[in-house]
Amino acid sequence: MEVITLKEDFIKLGQALKAAGFVENGVEAKIEITEGNVLVNGEVDTRRGRKLYDGDEVSFNGQIIKIQK
Repeated sequence: MEVITLKEDFIKLGQALKAAGFVENGVEAKIEITEGNVLVNGEVDTRRGRKLYDGDEVSFNGQIIKIQK
């Protein structure tokens, strides 16, 4: 499990995937997200700009990102 500590109030979903090293770039993040391969708090979310806050959890390819303040 990867943990991302927020420096601001939130991080966008595409940025979180890149920060965790799950994708190489924004284009790859956009493709994975829009194809429905990413879960936010257990539900598919196809919005690359989805804001993630403290306590949110992202799942991608069996890997998890935990967002914390």
